Amino acid sequence: MNIRSRTVQLLSAVLFGGLGSTALAQDNIGSGIACQNPEYACPAGGGCDPQTTAQRGNQTDAAAGRNYFLDIPCDLEAGEEVVFVLNLHGGGSIGNWQRHYFPAHDYADEYRLIVATPSGVVRAWREENDDEHLENIVNYVYDEFSDLDIRAFWLAGHSQGGATSHRLVCTDFYRDKVTGLLSLAGGRVGNRAEVQDCDFSHIYTWGEHDSIGVGEVPDSSPLAKRYNCSARIRHDDVVDTESGYVHDSRTGDARPDREGWGGEPAPGTAQVYEYPNCDDGYVVADVVRMDKGHTEGLEPKVTERVVQLMLSATNTK
Repeated sequence: MNIRSRTVQLLSAVLFGGLGSTALAQDNIGSGIACQNPEYACPAGGGCDPQTTAQRGNQTDAAAGRNYFLDIPCDLEAGEEVVFVLNLHGGGSIGNWQRHYFPAHDYADEYRLIVATPSGVVRAWREENDDEHLENIVNYVYDEFSDLDIRAFWLAGHSQGGATSHRLVCTDFYRDKVTGLLSLAGGRVGNRAEVQDCDFSHIYTWGEHDSIGVGEVPDSSPLAKRYNCSARIRHDDVVDTESGYVHDSRTGDARPDREGWGGEPAPGTAQVYEYPNCDDGYVVADVVRMDKGHTEGLEPKVTERVVQLMLSATNTK
């Protein structure tokens, strides 16, 4: 099955009405978990209909009464290493749009990812509305998957979701848990994001034409300096012949700056920069998507490359 058209949904969620509060029984880990194609998946190449992106997810935060998406490998076994990603949408968006903007779940099986993708109450993240819900999700994953080795936890967020990740990463709840922060056009540490006092790996992605991005690729990073990384290097470009899933379809007076805001999904090329050999396994990297704006969803190969960078971080708390 084509990985672009396949994502993970728990069979137990289907058997119990699609929104069961218990996604995974502990005694199922060793024997494997039955999965199926998702009900709420967008087609490759764009064209995701609003009814699909409006779906709130296959999992329920019972305490808050709110749904979210939880994508996991189909064949988890007790004791194996996994990486947990909390994937946050931007302002004006929703979880299933973000799930297709940064479709890490497409690589859940291959790279052993657990990906949670929630929705903010007001299509944005607010401390008073959402922080407890996000903490509930994190606690649920660590409790429900306690038979696994969650070796890394990444906060990932697009735009305002990235800014929210920057706000959360050094708070008491997250600072001793988070391995890294993936900012998807949501602020780069030292450029539109403050340098904070806690430690984490940091990957920043943005579109070449993104009016909210940092412009020219910086050749320095305060985190690279903090972790004694080597001088920045440029890896091979990532060339995608397929487009991403989603974009912001608003046109005309709503979004006159289409170049900066982003156009329709299309193939693309991304430049990958890294500060290698950081102390203690920290990763500091920048990914620039050429000829892209703020809202085109990531293409499959650049998504995979970002996931690989995330998994290369070995810093621990």
